[in-house]
Amino acid sequence: MSMGRRTECYAVPSHLLIPVSTLLTGGSLAARIQSEDFTKYSKLLNEEVNMASIEISDTQQTPSLTPHSHMQKSTGKKKTHLCSDCGNSFNSPSRLHRHQLIHTGERPFHCSDCGKSFNRQCTLKKHQQIHTGEKPYHCSECGKSFNSPSRLHRHQLIHTGERPFHCSDCGKSYNSPSRLQQHQLIHTGERPFHCSDCGKSFNRQCTLKKHQRIHTGVKPYHCSECGKSYNSPSRLQQHQLIHTGERPFHCSDCGKSFNRQCTLKKHQRIHTGEKLYHCSECGMNFNQKSYLRKHERIHIEHKPCYCLDCGKSFNRLSYLRIHQRIHTGNKPYHCSDCGNSFNHPSSLKKHQRIHTGEKPYQCLECGKSFTAQSNLREHQRTHSGEKPYYCPDCGKSFNVLSNLKCHQRHHTGEKPYQCLECGRSFTSQGHFQYHQLVHTGEKPFQCSDCSKSFTTRMSLQRHQRIHTGEKPYQCPGCEKSFSRKNYLQNHQCFHTGEKPFQCSDCGKSFTAQESLQRHQRIHTGEKPYHCTECGKSFTYQTSLQVHLRIHTGEKPYHCSECAKSFRHFTTFKTHKCKNHSRSQP
Repeated sequence: MSMGRRTECYAVPSHLLIPVSTLLTGGSLAARIQSEDFTKYSKLLNEEVNMASIEISDTQQTPSLTPHSHMQKSTGKKKTHLCSDCGNSFNSPSRLHRHQLIHTGERPFHCSDCGKSFNRQCTLKKHQQIHTGEKPYHCSECGKSFNSPSRLHRHQLIHTGERPFHCSDCGKSYNSPSRLQQHQLIHTGERPFHCSDCGKSFNRQCTLKKHQRIHTGVKPYHCSECGKSYNSPSRLQQHQLIHTGERPFHCSDCGKSFNRQCTLKKHQRIHTGEKLYHCSECGMNFNQKSYLRKHERIHIEHKPCYCLDCGKSFNRLSYLRIHQRIHTGNKPYHCSDCGNSFNHPSSLKKHQRIHTGEKPYQCLECGKSFTAQSNLREHQRTHSGEKPYYCPDCGKSFNVLSNLKCHQRHHTGEKPYQCLECGRSFTSQGHFQYHQLVHTGEKPFQCSDCSKSFTTRMSLQRHQRIHTGEKPYQCPGCEKSFSRKNYLQNHQCFHTGEKPFQCSDCGKSFTAQESLQRHQRIHTGEKPYHCTECGKSFTYQTSLQVHLRIHTGEKPYHCSECAKSFRHFTTFKTHKCKNHSRSQP
C-alpha cells in the first residue's frame, strides 16, 4: 500500500500505539486494513492521538511530543526547521510556528461566544460546535450525532465492542487513548491535578473541577421541579428521583429496588456473600469499606502524629490536620444555601441534605430513609432490639450513645445546660430548650380540637390523646393502659416495688423522676414558678395555679347543697363535712 503524501509522526506514548503484529494478523483490525476503509481508520486514529497530544500540552503535565526517528517515513523531504526549545524538526516554517505555541503557551485563536482561547484554528472550530450545536458526524448504527470524526469513531467502538488501546501493566483494554492514559494513573499513583484551596490532588481534571465547587459554592445544575442546585449532573439526577419516586435499580435476587446503583451493589453483597475489603493485618474480610476502616482501628497502636494543643495523637497526618481545625476554628467548607461553615467536607455534605431533602440511607426492613448513615444504624436497632451501650453504674442499656451519656448524668449529678434567666441547670439540651419556653411564654403548638397551645410538639401529641382516648402504653402485668410512657413506667414500679430514683441529699427514693425533682426543691429551696401579677414564687406549678385564683377571683369548687363556691379543694371538703354531712342519710 503506497502512501501518496508524507505523514508527520510524533512520539506517542507506547500505550497509545497499536502493534504492527496486531494490525497485520486476524481480527477486525486486519479486516479494516485489507479494506478500502483503512485509510479513513488511520486518519481517525491519528486525529485521536493528536487530540490526546493537545490535551497533554493544554494541561502542561507532560513534556511536548518529540519525533521518533524509527517511526518517520522516508518521503524525500528534509526537516530543516528546528525548534530551539526541544530540538524537534519540521519540514515547513508554518508547522514549526504551530509547534512553538506549545512552549510559549500562546493561544491566538479566540472563541467569540465564551472567550476561550486555543493554539490551533481547527481546535477552535471544533470547540465552536459546542455553541452552535452542530454535530455533522452521524452513527449509522443508532443515529447519534457527534461534532468530530474521532468522537464518532470512539462511539462506534461501543457497537463493535472493539477496544484497541491496551494497558501494558494489567492488560485492560479501552476504546480511546485518553481513557487508557487516565487508567494508567492508577498504576503510577500519579495525581497531577492539584486544588489550590486545600492542596488535595486528583488523577482527572474533571474530578478536580468538581471538587473545586465545594470551595467556590458553584452549583450549575438546577432542578426544574423545585429549583434546588447541585455541583454535578449525577447529583442532580439522583435528587430528581425524589420527585419521580423512581427506583430504577432492581435486585435480581429479592426484587428490592433502589434509587442508586452503588446502593444496589452494596445490597447485592448480602446475597453473594462477597467481601471485597480485606484487612492486611489479620486477613478479615468486609463487604463495605466503612466496616473495614472501623475494624482497622483495632490494630492501630502507634499514633505518630501529635496535636501540640491538646496532646491527642493520630495515626495519619491528614487526621491530625482535620483535628487541628477544632483549635484554630478554621472551617473552610461553606454551605452556599445558608452560609454555615464546616471543618470537614463530609460534615458539609451531611448538612446540605437538609436543603436538598436527600435521604440516601434506606432501612431494608421498613423502607424509611435517613440523611446520615449513623441515623440509619440507630434506627435499625429499633428492629433488632439491640442496645449496645451499657451504664456501668446501674446496668441499664441504651440503643443510642447520646442517651447513655444523658442517663449517666443522673448518677454523676452533672447538669451542663444552664438557663441564663433563672440559673436553673439541666442534664439534657432538650429539657433545657423546653424550660426556656417558660420564660418566653411561647407556645407554638396548638390543638385543633380545643385550641389549647403547648410548648413542645410532644406535649401536644400527649394532650391530643385526651380527645382521641388513645392509650398506647399497656402494662404486661395487669393489662392496664396509659396515655404516656412515663405513666406506664411509674405504674410498673407498683408491681415491682422498685424506686429507682434516689435523692442524693437525704436518701429518699421515688418511683418517678419528676417526683424526685419536685422533692429535691425542698433541699435546694428552688421556686421556679413565678406569679406575673405580684412576683411571688412557688415550688410547684400546682401551687402557682392555686395562688393565681386570688388575682382572678376564680372559685372552681361548687357546693351542690348550698351553691357556695371555694378557691381550694381542701376548704371545699371541710365545708361539706361541717355543714352538710349530717343532712346526708
